[in-house]
Amino acid sequence: TLAIQATRLPDPHAGSVVAPLYLSTTFERHPDGSLVSEYGYTRADNPNRRALETALAALEGGQVGLAFASGQAATTALLQTLRPGDHVLAGLDGYWATLVLMREVFSAWGLQLSAADLTNPAARAAIRPNTRLIWVETPSNPQLHVADIRALAQLAHEAGAICAVDNTAATPVLQNPLALGADVVMHSTSKYVSGHSDMLGGALIVNQNGELAQRLRQIQSLTGGVPSPFDCWLAARGLRTLGLRVRAQSGTALALAQFLETQPTVERVFYPGLESNAGHDLARRQMTGGFGGLLSFTVKGGLEAARAVAGRLKLFTRATSLGGVESLVEHRKLVESPESPTPDNLLRVSVGLENLDDLRNDLAQALDF
Repeated sequence: TLAIQATRLPDPHAGSVVAPLYLSTTFERHPDGSLVSEYGYTRADNPNRRALETALAALEGGQVGLAFASGQAATTALLQTLRPGDHVLAGLDGYWATLVLMREVFSAWGLQLSAADLTNPAARAAIRPNTRLIWVETPSNPQLHVADIRALAQLAHEAGAICAVDNTAATPVLQNPLALGADVVMHSTSKYVSGHSDMLGGALIVNQNGELAQRLRQIQSLTGGVPSPFDCWLAARGLRTLGLRVRAQSGTALALAQFLETQPTVERVFYPGLESNAGHDLARRQMTGGFGGLLSFTVKGGLEAARAVAGRLKLFTRATSLGGVESLVEHRKLVESPESPTPDNLLRVSVGLENLDDLRNDLAQALDF
């Protein structure tokens, strides 16, 4: 209900039920130079972008939402609020490009980085006097580790840092990090928010309209890494069905994970909905309504065996990304790096909206070797 109501954009001209698309880059002024409306230039603000930002903030329970041209642009904006010499503690398992961004781009700017297993309380030892950000991704991508958001947020605040959570895999349908004490939530809106693999975008949602939010708004406008009005329109369109899609994908993903556990050629299944998963109890406490549509599994026989399984799949498209209505499979290590902690024989699966039996049968024939 909230997703549908929050994405409405009233149209006083024609009464359109679907939100109008405002493609204009600039907006009219009165003869005295004052603005006709509250919009002046699309890089700074746009009706479609504001509608998306307002809806995301409402769904995550935050006060301020900011949309960006990609998830990486959103992450970059948050890192740009830090100062040279500041330290970031991030999860070792997570979206690989985030660690590469911190290590290879921001290190030259003076950022210090520690990557640790944030599911282990021993990660506390990685905190430094200059730690200003704890970056959490839970469930993580691609090994679906579950980190304790409440405990890590408390740890961050004790250290004088902020806690930011990449909530892309869980979505606000299943997990609300701000309610658990986090300060900022990040989404790659290209994934579940859009849900149709047809737009690129990212977002930050901040718990308070304070100094951090204002600094992020300034960075967003001045650096210009903003999404087009059409991308915002597409993301808002997808947001309207987010709850239905994610719950359906979660149910199918759990059934497929349970099936994969029974297959003799599968070495291990990574999915927090499984009772055998180390993070299952924690996931049950901090996630509601399901465990997400993302899962991974390792194949007996190593890299080549995993590559062969992916090659035999017929209904799963071999492609990067997740969260769309179509099911995808990816040999994740091949697109990351030799230094990545991802196992060589791991296949990441984004579960779509196809029939469960069809997907299960496809996996069964591909794993029959």
